[in-house]
Amino acid sequence: MIRKKKLYVRPRKLYEKKRIAEENALLEKYGLKNKREVWKALAKVNYYRHRAMALAKQSQEEQKVLFTKLNAIGLPVKSIADILALKVEDILQRRLPTIVFKQKLAQTPQQARQMVVHKKVLIDGKAVDVPSYLVHVNEETHITVKASRPKKPKEAQPEQAQPAQAAPAKEAGA
Repeated sequence: MIRKKKLYVRPRKLYEKKRIAEENALLEKYGLKNKREVWKALAKVNYYRHRAMALAKQSQEEQKVLFTKLNAIGLPVKSIADILALKVEDILQRRLPTIVFKQKLAQTPQQARQMVVHKKVLIDGKAVDVPSYLVHVNEETHITVKASRPKKPKEAQPEQAQPAQAAPAKEAGA
């Protein structure tokens, strides 16, 4: 079995006050579970940046493939410079809980995340339970929330007959 490598890199300086404050603000704003999700988004941005730097010397057709992929995700890029200017917030804006919150399907980002995890959010009629799912532009209009079923009141059930009494215990010493 092939072991997957980590999808993120921990910060070099663990106790840097400014970075911690920025990450805490992102956690609150986007309803993230922990800092690892911020680091994963940062790793994705860095991947796109490295990919853009490698494609800078390639032909326009190869660059166009990356541009169309990023535009489909919802990141407005037209040039290599736009890709290099991407921020972590650009990726976090495209996550499913953020889109659900922005469409007013949830009252808070945390509630939107909980709805996603509990499979209450549907995209094209299919439940998606991955909060880190990046929503494509053409999928935004197809996001819905499952209709909650009204709880049925418990019906009065006829009392069932009591189970037969067990045979009396044998008396000792008889």
